[in-house]
Amino acid sequence: MVGITGSPGSGKSTLTNVLCAIARANDERIGVLAVDPSSPFTGGAILGDRVRMSDHTLDPGIFIRSMATRGHLGGLALATPAAIRVLDAVGFPWIVVETVGVGQVEVEIVGSADTTVVVLNPGWGDAVQANKAGLMEIADVFVINKADRPGAGDTERDVQQMLMMRADDGWSPPVVSTVASEGTGVDELWQAIRAHGAWLETTGAGESRRHRRVAVELRSIVAAIAVSSAELASAGGQFDELCKAVVERRIDPWSAADQLLADGDA
Repeated sequence: MVGITGSPGSGKSTLTNVLCAIARANDERIGVLAVDPSSPFTGGAILGDRVRMSDHTLDPGIFIRSMATRGHLGGLALATPAAIRVLDAVGFPWIVVETVGVGQVEVEIVGSADTTVVVLNPGWGDAVQANKAGLMEIADVFVINKADRPGAGDTERDVQQMLMMRADDGWSPPVVSTVASEGTGVDELWQAIRAHGAWLETTGAGESRRHRRVAVELRSIVAAIAVSSAELASAGGQFDELCKAVVERRIDPWSAADQLLADGDA
């Protein structure tokens, strides 16, 4: 399971499209989950990633599914882990999840991926910005896409400096320069992803990541059930009365919430 993340416009969709072509050239089936943002006003989503990968529409060896976040934060949709499980169950050896691209908070992909690819662009920021975004912790492979632009060398230097401060876990993330729109460097990226997959299996780190992924999925399910229960407890006349009591300062919000939950358990 490969997660591809990065800021909006960094070229994640183009990279995913070219990686699909490489996988098919090697006669490997691949499933793609492309997560797109939902409008905070209408709730709709353009699902433009599917448009960018239209080259593979008629290829039976590729399954592409766009998913809207529906307001879920962290770069993924709430249903993404379940969709990954379905693709795994039907036998896709490669599953790629392209996240929505939300910047510094987009780290949820780590809980769903075996290999996390972080896509940067020249001029994206310095090493301080990279550390602030948490990229040092989440990336297994760094990609400097649009490397034909000025500043690519500076960006690579900043990433290498950042990696010098990373705790040694036995894997040193490679930094691959690509121009995805031209197909330059994408073969090297594919080899870096395969190398990390081999390292996961030979060291046993892959098994621990799978356990972590299941733990994250279970917590998400429990949280979703809890939210559903909270919505039920927040409906009806009692909720309106407690809202009125809070507004009139006869009770504080925490006490009102405790009362709702207590009555719900009863």
